[in-house]
Amino acid sequence: MYDTNFLAQHLRAASLGRDNSTFIRLHETDNKISFQDFFQNAERIASVLINSGIQPGDRVAVQVEKSVTALELYMGTVLAGSIFLPLNPAYTPAEIEYFLRDARPALFVCDPSKIEMLTTVAETCGVTQVWTLTDENTGSLVEARNSESPGFRGIERGPDDLAAILYTSGTTGRSKGAMLTHRCLHSNAEALVDTWRFGANDVLIHALPIFHTHGLFVATNVSLLSGSSMIFMHKFDTDGICQRMTEASVLMGVPTFFHRLLQNQELEQASKNMRLFVSGSAPLLAQTHVLWRERTGHAILERYGMTETNMNTSNPYDGERRAGTVGFPLPGVEVIVTNPENGQILPSGEIGVLEVRGPNVFKGYWEMPEKTSEELRENGFFITGDLGTISEDGYVSIVGRSKDLIISGGYNIYPKEIEVLLDGMDGVLESAVIGVPHPDFGEGVVAVIVPQSGAKLIQ
Repeated sequence: MYDTNFLAQHLRAASLGRDNSTFIRLHETDNKISFQDFFQNAERIASVLINSGIQPGDRVAVQVEKSVTALELYMGTVLAGSIFLPLNPAYTPAEIEYFLRDARPALFVCDPSKIEMLTTVAETCGVTQVWTLTDENTGSLVEARNSESPGFRGIERGPDDLAAILYTSGTTGRSKGAMLTHRCLHSNAEALVDTWRFGANDVLIHALPIFHTHGLFVATNVSLLSGSSMIFMHKFDTDGICQRMTEASVLMGVPTFFHRLLQNQELEQASKNMRLFVSGSAPLLAQTHVLWRERTGHAILERYGMTETNMNTSNPYDGERRAGTVGFPLPGVEVIVTNPENGQILPSGEIGVLEVRGPNVFKGYWEMPEKTSEELRENGFFITGDLGTISEDGYVSIVGRSKDLIISGGYNIYPKEIEVLLDGMDGVLESAVIGVPHPDFGEGVVAVIVPQSGAKLIQ
């Protein structure tokens, strides 16, 4: 099925012959969506796109709240040979204007509550088609979908064709659109299914947003590629997650999830049925790692990824999940540490810039060839901008961003090294170390501390 569409073919393969099996169960209503329901709705949406004049390679920009139909739109866009472009629902009209001008999508899908304002924005950017979609699966997109029949078999797309564009945060300038191919997304999901031992019997609690890599490509693609199912939550809720753990096997989350779940009295009993907890998108405090293991008996598996690469490394499923590290390179992925000044590879234990090479690495930045050549070497290594180190036994650790480096009196100071010491002190919950102007040393070091509950400052 979908034999000529590289990504869609692979994402559908595991559920063939299991059409009536549940793919998604809605947490709020307990309604079930089978694999057949999901893919047939995606086929209908693909037909809608084609019949509306959307061409292969056209961008489909989407700024909507989390819903099953939004996932179906992602898959329908892939089937139509177009490029999915998810946008944070919190973006302002001014921010949306930038993305629409830069990406020049043929279609923009937004929440109906914003339709009047965003239609005006879209028109100024030359986007003539604006549809609506709510988190309750209503809107003009749903109406158009329901008027179509299933059976669309996919526009031909190869492994090197674009499947999605995700914009980076733009902390050092304007946001850049990372171009992700069919091969990028498939290879990474395949590596994660293997590394994390995903199978058809797994049930994932999906409480992540779906406008970025973690919730869209990691959680969703891994579930599809393994033929497993998910419990779909519109937003994070500790009580709801603890309730659903008794029916699930895997939870993917950000560190905030695990910190807040530790405060839930039901956690110990609820987690007995679970086999895997995955954390990413931000560093996990070593203290959270230790407390989680004490409370649940499970070691959180921390991994490392980026918009431009999806996932790069993971702590092992079998073996030591080492707190404060992000584990080993995934199958097919190479990670090296280089000197930021000359690009030379550094030996184990030394801090430098992490570079990544593999089929998961993006194709480049949308219409920014100079920026692409700055960060993507001719030999295929992507310069991540993350500072890190690789231990003698191969564990990768992240110590910060290269732009976070503090140079004081000619010495390089890595904030993470100080933060680790501060976080280990009694009474400290979390810390952040920053550089500030200093008349003598150039930069001085300042630490911001979040105290633990009940801790007191001693002069």
